[in-house]
Amino acid sequence: MEGQEAELKDKYKKEWSRLEAIVGSPNRLKQLSQDIVNHFEERIKTIDGKAMIVCMSRKICADLYEEIIKLRPDWHNDDINKGKIKVVITGNASDDEKLQKHLTGGSQRKEILAKRMKDPNDELKIAIVRDMWLTGFDVPSMHTMYIDKPMKGHNLMQAIARVNRVFKDKPGGLIVDYIGIFESLKKALKVYTESDKKTTGIDTSVAVSIMQEKLEILRDMFFKFDYSGYIRGTQAERIRAITAGMDFVLGMGEKDQKEFKNTVVELAKAHSLCASTQEGRDASLEVSYFKAVKASLIKLENKSTNKLSKREIEARVNQLLQKTIISEEVIDVFDTLGLEQPNISILSEEFLEEVRTIKYKNLAVEMLKKLLEGKIKAIERINIVKSEKFSEKLNKALNKYNNQAITNIEVIEELIELAKEIQKAREEDINLGLSENEIAFYDALTSDDAVKLFMSDEVLKQIAHELTEAIRNNITVDWNKRIMARAKMRTIIKRLLKKYNYPPKQAEKAMDVVMKQVEKMCENEIDELDEEDYNYGFMAAESEGEYKIED
Repeated sequence: MEGQEAELKDKYKKEWSRLEAIVGSPNRLKQLSQDIVNHFEERIKTIDGKAMIVCMSRKICADLYEEIIKLRPDWHNDDINKGKIKVVITGNASDDEKLQKHLTGGSQRKEILAKRMKDPNDELKIAIVRDMWLTGFDVPSMHTMYIDKPMKGHNLMQAIARVNRVFKDKPGGLIVDYIGIFESLKKALKVYTESDKKTTGIDTSVAVSIMQEKLEILRDMFFKFDYSGYIRGTQAERIRAITAGMDFVLGMGEKDQKEFKNTVVELAKAHSLCASTQEGRDASLEVSYFKAVKASLIKLENKSTNKLSKREIEARVNQLLQKTIISEEVIDVFDTLGLEQPNISILSEEFLEEVRTIKYKNLAVEMLKKLLEGKIKAIERINIVKSEKFSEKLNKALNKYNNQAITNIEVIEELIELAKEIQKAREEDINLGLSENEIAFYDALTSDDAVKLFMSDEVLKQIAHELTEAIRNNITVDWNKRIMARAKMRTIIKRLLKKYNYPPKQAEKAMDVVMKQVEKMCENEIDELDEEDYNYGFMAAESEGEYKIED
């Protein structure tokens, strides 16, 4: 009302005061708090993120906070660095006690509260505000805004813009209107482009329609497949339903598998926009089932071996702790798959024999594939020749299976034989009486079978031993980046091969393979040093009480 006549100011002030009295009445706030809590908890089941509640006055902000923590006491914490919900307002020393406990200085809001709100892994999920953070405050993970304050024009559009930032799988921001801003929104949108108008405002009935359409597609894909155990069964039955569903999808063609995953993504997005509706609640378990099958398949396919940093580990642990987990019963994973628990190596004779009898053959193929890939990856860290040999055999078997040249039962037999071959090779290596690095160089020297026709095992072992010692004594952290250092390394290898009369025709190939193995040996030496430093830092932090996980 800046610049308006006093009479007009008084008129609107009285109207505003009456509206504030109604909006801030105890009974209304009690009902409002219940609705917000229920809606937000339902929302974060489908899309994790943050929310903002916009109130008419600082007093209403404080009163609403009190009502919410009556419903959820564990959301409250007096410490500014803790708690799931905070009131973000300014004030002065003359404010009453109810407001005083929520007042924060500029540096506290910026350095603590703002950082916590922007961090998707921080437990702070809800901010109650009057004017703060409604403009120029970006929190990409914020997906919901509860508006209980008359707003219009530019200020309204700026406030709504707080929830429209792109973030991971977030399908869009959601505005929950408790005060009646729709007419103001229509007026504000007149200054926007046609494309803006089309993408602003989501009709939940449309989201429900899309959700139901995607559910029908998935039901058709799972025609005659019974997954009711997940909907109405025990925890063990749910696990079995997911396992059987994975096996069912793996039995589809590659194109159908891709369509299944894409449809589940579309279903999840639609459901996240209407999760709080009756239709959304009714479909939530069925939606969860398809999401669980897809997520399990993705994990099965994931080949990432990147190490997580300490910060990433802590963030993931915090994220897990923030989830509500209900412990129903202990699930024996081996029992779910119909396997006895193996007492020795995961690729032992006993274990492999039981794999043959697994009910879910497609899943058995994927499980064996995953186990063998892991085993070969471990071998690759030490021995390039053996890893390439076993990797080639694995790919050959899987290609035949993918091209439908062999059945899932036949490929299981081939993979079991490969597992046994890996075990046998391990036993033969032990009998050589060499270290891991020496065995790797022995294999590099004998990668051409013809070499063994000209040289005895004892001589080849001696070359491998001397190679290992010479390389360890001459290796430096950056040797592979320096031309002179690499040339020196090649000279050392050449002299050793010549010293023991290594066959000249095979020498060039052996040189290339040995150099690759040298690079791998160098990587392992550096990794061991890094791991020692990391472990030392981790143990030091633990002894200081900074980071400890029990059980």
